[in-house]
Amino acid sequence: MVDSKLKDNMVIMKKLFIFSLVMFVFGYALVPFYEKFCEVTGINNLLQPDVLAKENWVDNERWITVEFDANTRGLPWQFKPLQTSARIHPGESVNVMYQISNDSDREINGQAIPSYSPRSLDKYLKKFECFCFSKQVLKPKEIRQMPVQFMIEPNLPKDIDTVTISYTFFELPDGASTIAK
Repeated sequence: MVDSKLKDNMVIMKKLFIFSLVMFVFGYALVPFYEKFCEVTGINNLLQPDVLAKENWVDNERWITVEFDANTRGLPWQFKPLQTSARIHPGESVNVMYQISNDSDREINGQAIPSYSPRSLDKYLKKFECFCFSKQVLKPKEIRQMPVQFMIEPNLPKDIDTVTISYTFFELPDGASTIAK
C-alpha cells in the first residue's frame, strides 16, 4: 500500500515537474511572440521615434524652416528656445531645447500650451517628448532646460515651407494638475 502511494506520488511529481518546465519555457517564448504580435498589429510602436522614422520616409528633396517661439502669461518666468529656428527635412526627428527660469522668490506651477502656424500643422506634427505634456514646477530662482522632440510628416502640403511652433506658459492654480482643456 505504501509502495502504491509512493509510486502515485512520484507520477504526480513528475507530471508537475514537466508541467512547470513547460510553463517556464512558455513564459520565455511569450516575449518574442508578443514582440512579433505587436510589430504586426502596430500596438507597441506608439510615438517611438525610431519606429515612426522607419514608417515615415524622410523627404531629403525638401526643406522646411521651423521657427520656435516662447511666451509667458502672468508668470515671473523667463522662457525662450535655445535656437530660434531650424531647417529640417520632413520626416526627420528633431530635438530642440527650451530654457525656463523662475525669477520669483516662490515656487510656481505652470503649464505650457502649444500653438502652431499654419493652424493645419497639428495634423502633421508628431511630438515624441515635450514639456507641454505635464505641469512644470519651478523652485525660486531655478533655471531648467527642457527638450522637445518632434517630427513633421512628409505629407505636409508642398506649398508650406515655413512653420512656427509656439509655447505659452500659464500659471496653474494651487492643487491643479493641468490646465483644463
